[in-house]
Amino acid sequence: MRTYIIKRLLQAIPLLFAISLVTFFLINRTPGDYLARMRMNPQISEEVIEAEKRRLGLDNPHWYVRYGKWLKNVILHQDFGYSFSTNQPVFTIIKERLFNTFILSASSIMFAWILSIPLGILSAVYQYRWVDKLCSAIAFFGLSIPDVFFALLMVLFAKITGWFPTGGMRSLNYEELSTVQKILDVAHHLVLPTIVLGTASMANYMRQMRGNLLDVLRLDYVTVARAKGLSEPVVILKHATRNAINPLITLFGYSFSVLLSGAFLVEVVFSYPGLGRTTIEALFAKDMYLVVAAVLMSSVMLIIGNLIADLILALSDPRIRLE
Repeated sequence: MRTYIIKRLLQAIPLLFAISLVTFFLINRTPGDYLARMRMNPQISEEVIEAEKRRLGLDNPHWYVRYGKWLKNVILHQDFGYSFSTNQPVFTIIKERLFNTFILSASSIMFAWILSIPLGILSAVYQYRWVDKLCSAIAFFGLSIPDVFFALLMVLFAKITGWFPTGGMRSLNYEELSTVQKILDVAHHLVLPTIVLGTASMANYMRQMRGNLLDVLRLDYVTVARAKGLSEPVVILKHATRNAINPLITLFGYSFSVLLSGAFLVEVVFSYPGLGRTTIEALFAKDMYLVVAAVLMSSVMLIIGNLIADLILALSDPRIRLE
């Protein structure tokens, strides 16, 4: 397994290089740049703009030359450059926002799995009964409602009830709280974004679990287990569910990418300080190095998510060998 992990990580290097190159090219081909707003201000002289251009490394007109310098600094010094809009190291910004997005994605995945597995099992066991119809209605709602619209509904719900905060990740008095209170405060702010992001994945997992379990329950070894006198809960939970859950693990990497793409808009609606919101703000500000680093880190999270899905699948199914 160690050889497989090393091989996958080595394969990711040219992929990340291609992603950074394409992103750098596209951001440089879009009209305007970070200094466009300064040029529109008549109070800022051309000398100041030229000095700022040299400071930001925008004095060279060729994008591939700037990309080469940036890539050299990344490889040799792990330096992703400076953010134009905040005048801070890009890595410092990305490190904090990446961790916030990871927390949101992890909580959404836990929410989706904790609900989808038991609901999918109930839906399959009580096929065509009212439980199955109720679970199907929940899945239909989760698959059909757009994330942005659902997020706005949750914001309206929070405003009416006052039960949950609708902005940020921490309260204003966060630094004054104890360690346990800080954890509870962050969890309180995560409730609504987690529900919005995790609902679609939960619905997808639930329908998949239902279909897989219905197929497994018709197999011969399940019939043999029942003929041996095993109780129905043991047959379903110990024998059938273990095989039915394997295809869901393969969806883990895909759902991780869906969560990352959905987090971009959900983070904006909830004013959540995550990587998605940072990327959108950097795009509007033409903050070139911050955009490239944010896209690159999102790709790293996606690659790691797919790798984790493969490893979990290999551990859960002894028939699968990673080479």
